[in-house]
Amino acid sequence: MTNDQQAGVAQPPKAPKSPSRREQVAALPFRRAPDLQVLLVSSLESRRWIVPKGWPMKGRSASEAAAREAFEEAGVKGEIAQAPLGAYTYDKRKKNGSVLRCDVDVFPLEVRKQAANWPEKALRTQRWCSWREAAELVDDTELGDLIRAFAASPLRADQGVS
Repeated sequence: MTNDQQAGVAQPPKAPKSPSRREQVAALPFRRAPDLQVLLVSSLESRRWIVPKGWPMKGRSASEAAAREAFEEAGVKGEIAQAPLGAYTYDKRKKNGSVLRCDVDVFPLEVRKQAANWPEKALRTQRWCSWREAAELVDDTELGDLIRAFAASPLRADQGVS
């Protein structure tokens, strides 16, 4: 449920699924140090700044899958919200040149632990930054808007992330 949905603001219906459109889940890793900071990771191919994300996983809820992606891509664990903050859309470029449209549900994850080693450590760069800087560094405008909305939201504690 997005902040607008929690606040009772009507949302346009999601576009119907099509073979060229896929669902993904993402974590928005953050900490209060003492101001809100966000952890970004580099994408594998283009090296642009993103949040940890991936495909839904059988046997796991969307938030659990997002938390797993956060560990695999950034080595972080913590308290993940059960409801998404919101969603953004991006075009995933495949190695064969085709483009896959992805709708990504984003789950805030308050980082409690950062591992010394994790599965994709050698493949990605990570960067803790202020929420303002994070919102500017990400390529996806909608993701930047979600980061800004999260930083401004009084609902952070109500989302199971305290």
